[in-house]
Amino acid sequence: MPFSPAPAGAELRAGVTFYTPRPDHGAVTQIAGLTAGGRYQQAAGLRAMIRTPQAVWVTGGSPAEVGRTVNAEVRRAAAKKAVPVLVAYNIPFRDCAQYSAGGATSVAEYEAWIDAFARGIGGHEVAVILEPDGLGIIPWYTTINGTQDWCRPAEADPATAAADRFAMLNHAVDRLTALPRTSVYLDGTHSAWLGVGDAADRLVKAGVAKADGFFLNVSNYETTERQLKYGNWISKCVHYGTAGPEWARGHFDWCASQYYPADPADFSTWGRTDAWYAENVGDVPVDRLAHFVVDTSRNGQGPWTPPAGAGWPAPQTWCNPPDRGLGVRPTTATGDPLADAFLWVKTPGQSDGQCDRGTGTGPDPARGGTADPAAGAWFDEQALELVRYANPPLR
Repeated sequence: MPFSPAPAGAELRAGVTFYTPRPDHGAVTQIAGLTAGGRYQQAAGLRAMIRTPQAVWVTGGSPAEVGRTVNAEVRRAAAKKAVPVLVAYNIPFRDCAQYSAGGATSVAEYEAWIDAFARGIGGHEVAVILEPDGLGIIPWYTTINGTQDWCRPAEADPATAAADRFAMLNHAVDRLTALPRTSVYLDGTHSAWLGVGDAADRLVKAGVAKADGFFLNVSNYETTERQLKYGNWISKCVHYGTAGPEWARGHFDWCASQYYPADPADFSTWGRTDAWYAENVGDVPVDRLAHFVVDTSRNGQGPWTPPAGAGWPAPQTWCNPPDRGLGVRPTTATGDPLADAFLWVKTPGQSDGQCDRGTGTGPDPARGGTADPAAGAWFDEQALELVRYANPPLR
C-alpha cells in the first residue's frame, strides 16, 4: 500500500505549548524533604524538572474510568492553552510480562478501552504516544528475517497473538485519527534496538500510513543525534517498501540500517547508510514521508556503558542506569523536517524497574547493591542524578 500522509488537520502543530501535568507524589515528597533539610539547590532543580512539560501515562482502568481520566487531563490542558501528550499503555501482554507487565486481557477488552480513550479526547488537541514497546516486543512474532522473537508467553495463542497485536494497533490508529485534532504516533523503538527494515515493516503492518508517524527512544537513553538519523532512515525505508520501485514493494529487509552498511558502534560510519538512501530513495517531499517524535527526557548523557569487568549476566543498560541526565526540553523546534517534536515521554524520576543486572539476587549492583524501586515508582536517587547531569543544564 503506498504511503500517504496523515489526515489533514491532525498533525502536531509547530510552536505549540506542551502541557505540564500534576507532579508525581514522590517528587512532591522528595522536594519537601530536601527543603526541610536545607538542600535548597537540589529542591529547586527538582522543581524545575517537574515544571517541565511531560507526558501523562494512561495504563489501565475500565472504559468508563479511562474515559473520565483522559477527559479530565485534556480539559486541564485546554484550560492552560496547552497540548497534552498522552501515552496509551494497556495492550495485552504489555512488556511481555516483564517489569511493566499488565494490560488488557483480550482484543475486545483492549478495543473497548481504546474507544473510551478516544471518547475522552473528543475534539481537544492532543498528541498520543500509542503503546510503547508495542512493536518492539510482539508476542509470538516472526521477524522480517524469519527468526522468532523471544517473547513467547504461555497464555498467548502462538497462532494468533502477533496478528492480534497488529489488529489492535490498527483499530487504535483508526479510532484516534478519526478525531479532528489528535496526532498519533506508533512505536519505532530506538537506534540500539530494531534494525531499520524490521522497524519499518512492523510500522506498516500496524497502520503507520494512517497515523502521523512513530516515536523513538521512549523510556530510553539513546542520543538525539542518533535518533534523528534512525528516524529519517525508517521514514525513507517505509517509503521505499510501499511507494518505491515496483520491485522493492514489501522488501523492507533490503533497507540499509544502523547495523549495515553502518557500524552501530561507530557513528562516523553512519554516512554509509545515508548514502544508500540518497541513492535508492532520493529526495522525497516531507509530506510524503512518515514523521516522528523523540523522547529526550533522559538522554542528556546518552546511553550507559557498564564498568569494565563487572561480570553481570545481563547489564540491562536500559534499566535505571546511573549518572544519566535530562535531555533537550520539549519543543517542536527540532531542526529536522521529519522530527515533529522532542518530548519528555517517560516521566523523569520514575524507576524503570527492580534491576539486578541478571544476577537474580534482587539488589542492583550498579547502584551499590541497594534495591531499585518497582517500575513506575519514584526513584529519589535517579531524580537527583537526572537534574545534576542534565544536558543542557536546567535553568
